[in-house]
Amino acid sequence: MQTPETGTSSIPSELPVELTASMQEYYQLQKELLVTTLVLTGIIFITVWAFYPVNIALNYLLGACTGVVYLKVLARNVEQLGKEKSQVGKSQLAIFIGLIIVATQWNQLEVLPIFLGFLTYKATLIVYTLRLLLLPDSR
Repeated sequence: MQTPETGTSSIPSELPVELTASMQEYYQLQKELLVTTLVLTGIIFITVWAFYPVNIALNYLLGACTGVVYLKVLARNVEQLGKEKSQVGKSQLAIFIGLIIVATQWNQLEVLPIFLGFLTYKATLIVYTLRLLLLPDSR
C-alpha cells in the first residue's frame, strides 16, 4: 500500500489483511472526497465569477482552498487515530479561526464569500452521502 504523499509503503507487512484493506479503502475515500471538493470548487467558482464581481469570486476561492487544506489536515489526524493518537486533535480548527480573523481584519476581503467557500468541503460530504443513498451499488 502506498500513501498518496510519499509513494512509499505506510502499512507494515505484518498487519492483518483486513487492516491493509481498510487503509486502502480509507485512502480511496480520502482521494474521492478531495477530488469531489476540487470539482465543486471549480464549478462554484466559475458560477460565482459569472454572476458577481471577480473580487467576490476570488474571496470564495480563498475560502474553498482553505477548506481543502482543512480537509487534508483532518484526514491526516483521522489517519493517525489508533496508531499515534487516541482522539482527533483540534489543530484543524486553528485553520478556520485564522482564516476568519484574516478576513475580518483585511479590508479587501469579504467574510461571507470566504466562509461559504470554506464550507465547500461540507457540500462534498453531502454529495458523497447522497450518492451512497441513491446509488448504493457504486461503493
